[in-house]
Amino acid sequence: MAIVIGVRFKSAGKSYYFDPLDFEINKGESVIVETARGVEIGEVTMERTDVPESGIVQPLKKVLRNATEEDRVRAVENREKEKWALGVCQAKIEQHNLDMKLIDVEYTFDNNKVLFYFTSDGRVDFRELVKDLASIFKTRIELRQIGVRDEAKILGGIGICGRCLCCKSFLGDFHPVSIKMAKEQGLSLNPTKISGSCGRLMCCLKYEQDAYEHLLSKTPGVGSLVETDKGRGVVMNVSLLKGLLKVRLENGNESDLADFSVDEVRLIKSPAKRGRDKAGAQMAAQAAPEETAEETAEGTAEGTAAKTDGAASGGDAPDEPDDAGSELLDDIENLSGDELMGDALIAEGLINDGLMGDDLMGDGLTITER
Repeated sequence: MAIVIGVRFKSAGKSYYFDPLDFEINKGESVIVETARGVEIGEVTMERTDVPESGIVQPLKKVLRNATEEDRVRAVENREKEKWALGVCQAKIEQHNLDMKLIDVEYTFDNNKVLFYFTSDGRVDFRELVKDLASIFKTRIELRQIGVRDEAKILGGIGICGRCLCCKSFLGDFHPVSIKMAKEQGLSLNPTKISGSCGRLMCCLKYEQDAYEHLLSKTPGVGSLVETDKGRGVVMNVSLLKGLLKVRLENGNESDLADFSVDEVRLIKSPAKRGRDKAGAQMAAQAAPEETAEETAEGTAEGTAAKTDGAASGGDAPDEPDDAGSELLDDIENLSGDELMGDALIAEGLINDGLMGDDLMGDGLTITER
């Protein structure tokens, strides 16, 4: 076990562990810490806590000191310089005619480095831009390409719920979100209904997913064969949150539906298994040999070879179940929000393998000029 504190550098950013040493540090106070990119000032979000060694990213950085009033004044001055640097960099981008959108500028606490965050649809050759910025700011320059979700987190905004964006107000990390979550929650699959301000699937789809998965695990789906106190029947409608089912009984009229709670029915066969049984019967029927009047004893081998050649060359062959659409749907359902966007699905049903903004972020596109 190790004693650590949690420090956050942005209002809704991720908290990082630091070694508090012998300093008296309380939650909400500001501290000066050593980070991978230099000396920074941050807010304490977690007081001294014992955590397992396995949960710590080594090497564990140390707290240098408690922040003083001079340190807090310097942090405010850095914020003012960032506004000026944003205008200077934007002018240089227009001068070099670069296809990039400048999002934010950040000074390190010790002014040893200036970081510029931008978005772009592709790679950008900004070597000349870095040289110009280095000659102006007389310090190390770093440009980082970020994705659209990080852009929304930095800029903020109002969601369709009328509240401030979750990523701007309290989300520290982005969690994977897939179209399958919207489907399981019974939401409209219209992209305009389930996409956030960033154009990706809304992060809030993840919030209730565990509850829906629990309910789905114990609730028969539509088309399931169930046993009730009134006899067997098929589930025609499911109210997942209420735990109610509408069942069409085998011994009743097709138009009559009986209401049952989930606890009042017993699952006999799920719709997926019933579908597989039906498909298996169809395939077995198609695979059965066909008797023809033209086939003779001495021509059997020759006729079989002719059939094989015809199938290989595109001739008539036994029909096979067309389940390519269902396989594509399964692939789409398992895609995360970052992978499923707009033009990513083309007419043939294939996934565009072009790189998106989130695929191009990180230190891989970082140029540092001394």
